[in-house]
Amino acid sequence: LGVCGQIIPWNFPLLMLAWKIGPALATGNTVIMKSAEQTPLSALVFANLVKEAGFPPGVYNLLSGFGNVAGAAFSSHMDIDKVAFTGSTIVGRTIMKAAASSNLKKVTLALGGKSPNIVFKDADIEQAISWVNFGIHFNHGQCCCAGSRIFVQEEIYDEFLAAFKKRAQQNKVGDPFDGDTFQGPQVSQLQYDRIMSYIKSGKEEGATVEIGGERHGKKGYFIQPTIFSNVRPEMKIMQEEIFGPVCAISKFKDEEEAIRLSNQSNYGLAAAIHTKDLDTSIRVSNALKAGTVWVN
Repeated sequence: LGVCGQIIPWNFPLLMLAWKIGPALATGNTVIMKSAEQTPLSALVFANLVKEAGFPPGVYNLLSGFGNVAGAAFSSHMDIDKVAFTGSTIVGRTIMKAAASSNLKKVTLALGGKSPNIVFKDADIEQAISWVNFGIHFNHGQCCCAGSRIFVQEEIYDEFLAAFKKRAQQNKVGDPFDGDTFQGPQVSQLQYDRIMSYIKSGKEEGATVEIGGERHGKKGYFIQPTIFSNVRPEMKIMQEEIFGPVCAISKFKDEEEAIRLSNQSNYGLAAAIHTKDLDTSIRVSNALKAGTVWVN
């Protein structure tokens, strides 16, 4: 293709860099990488390693800066042949427009999500709870495919909710450099405030806070693992990406309702199904509007 402009987010700065640079270089392209303004240091260390490794000048290039300046230049620049972006849906749409209005460069987008986690009555409950807990609290909830909408079949709903609450309350919140920590802080004051505003919205719209819903401790951007119940599909906490340790749980009657509830979203990034029935997993996987579907 030529020159690839690559824009990575702050939630997995080094991993995202590796995912972007590897395929581009392996297929004979040069790279201009823009790191997130919140997390520029790992990309700078990597750039130094690239230099030490003896990469030819100009093969890998790094730009640190703000998205509305440096990122915008990537998508509109006439000499960049492709843009690969991971981040919010709003910014993704802006990049698509800029690419179309410049040189019609190729665009690859990995955007937000509001992923459903579906638990059928025949699921291995203990295993399902473990994965559901991991799915929403992994990386402090700062993950685009986080399973933030949990749908549990009504026959096991009460049992599952009680066990899930107990498990989430056992998550150790604290210093991420401590090996025993399960959930660390949010990335910034801005992100902390954003998540707390969603928690406030959930309370105001009538959802029930099963656990959490408040700040954890008195210092830092720590938020308690938060589970909402008694939610409605139209609530903000059910429709908008929160990007934090906040999830909403509700029950469903049958397979048809589980699919309908799961697909009531503007997102379609990922989904998960928990069941011992192979036929159910195949049918539901095919019916879900999601790019990736995990089973058990």
